Amino acid sequence: MSLTSHLAALREKHAHLSDKVDSIQRSPGSSDREIAELKKQKLRLKEEIERLSHA
Repeated sequence: MSLTSHLAALREKHAHLSDKVDSIQRSPGSSDREIAELKKQKLRLKEEIERLSHA
């Protein structure tokens, strides 16, 4: 897998997590714990994207 395609896949996963967080936050009775975990995953992906973009 090339760096460009790997970055694209990471960006796609990040966008998917963003959509999922938004959806869960709009749902009644959403779990703060689940939202926090998804946001942590998003942050890890963002950091990895930034690290690879500047490599």
